[in-house]
Amino acid sequence: MNLQTLISPRIRGLISIVVESSIIITSFVTAVSLRYEAELLVPKALLVTLVLELCFYYGGLHGGRTNRRRTERFLRLGQSYLVAMVLLSLVYYVFPDLRVGRGIQAIFFPLSFISILLWRELYFWIFAQRALNETVLILGTGATAIHIAKETLKRSPLGYNVKGFLGEHPAEVGRRLVNPHVIGTVSDLTDQVEDVGATLIVVALEDRRKKMPVQELLHCRLSGIRVEEAPDFYEKLTGRVLVSNLRPSWIVFSQGFNKPRYLRSAKQLGEFLFALVLTVVMAPLFLLLAILIKIDSRGPVFYRQERVGENSKLFALFKLRTMRADAESKTGPIWASSKADCRITRVGHWLRKTRLDELPQLFNVLRGEMSFVGPRPERPYFVDQLRKVIPYYDERHSVKPGITGWAQINYRYGATIEDTEMKLEHDLYYIKHMSLLLDFAIILDTFKVMVLGKGAR
Repeated sequence: MNLQTLISPRIRGLISIVVESSIIITSFVTAVSLRYEAELLVPKALLVTLVLELCFYYGGLHGGRTNRRRTERFLRLGQSYLVAMVLLSLVYYVFPDLRVGRGIQAIFFPLSFISILLWRELYFWIFAQRALNETVLILGTGATAIHIAKETLKRSPLGYNVKGFLGEHPAEVGRRLVNPHVIGTVSDLTDQVEDVGATLIVVALEDRRKKMPVQELLHCRLSGIRVEEAPDFYEKLTGRVLVSNLRPSWIVFSQGFNKPRYLRSAKQLGEFLFALVLTVVMAPLFLLLAILIKIDSRGPVFYRQERVGENSKLFALFKLRTMRADAESKTGPIWASSKADCRITRVGHWLRKTRLDELPQLFNVLRGEMSFVGPRPERPYFVDQLRKVIPYYDERHSVKPGITGWAQINYRYGATIEDTEMKLEHDLYYIKHMSLLLDFAIILDTFKVMVLGKGAR
């Protein structure tokens, strides 16, 4: 049994943060005790821990994927420590009472660096070594089965090993679908499980009527072999909800998609207060950006655009203008096509890269039309087209749209039907698992996207 299956990525990440924070605090206390300086010990220890953990986070050391190469892990950790030392120097300059002596720093930084490096080697050995492989057998040979196999193969370094497919007809045996091929038929399930040593069976049959090997699956399940339906496995594997070939009954009976009234009320009240504070704090930045936009090109500073919101209601979304005033006068509504889009102004390109063009949507939050976190609202012109070709597209309108969202931090800017379907899979995952904790994690990742300039177009 793979430990990645027993312990979810979120729990593994939490374990890593708790252990590393404990290492940092222990190293700091050790350094202080050796230098006999105990003044303001707790605030200083917490400050150092907070700064280091933030640097680890923005350095890509916390996340679902483990850096497999030892050199990469070493370099990322070293870069995070260097940035942390610079940030701490700035903090000490502003708040001299929190300053830590050079003697303590000379002991603390090497001690904590080596300790965390050793911990990360142990973490990698426990959760990512090849000896803990999950041997996967896929039941089915259709488009869903192939898609599941491709997504699983992408994550083979995390311990997943796809042994092959089981088809419905003997004529399929030997046919190559992706990398593995069809190694048997559904009726051979029990024998094939023993032959390949499968620890996980993913059921991805396109048509289950009279073709589901219920007795064989029951025997495997009682023998300690995990059996999962394709949508459930896909969701845990990718952080998305499989839209293609998704049965409505799965949404009806699946755990999640439950948005209690208290959660909605707490979310709305908290976001209103947060938006109010941010609007006041960001007022000088709004003024500076307005001046830059006016200097760069002719036209208004703010841009209003009709979008589809909760329950498919239309509302006016506010943005800082990033395109020429006459950008769509000849073409009509079109998606942004590339970074070299000639409609985008020079300042506009930078605003999109940093996501600062979205700041005026704080007004939409104050008006109750949007949330901080949720599916990004789309224009009615595109919604009318997309709901015809993408199943379950309108389900994203069951919650308020957001300034940022699960799709925005995990996928690139959508410019095609395929991109939109992929983002819908992320949006449905968010709607299913919506919580205040998930919102907080998405907001943290959004700041990371803004700092690194990834995902924007």
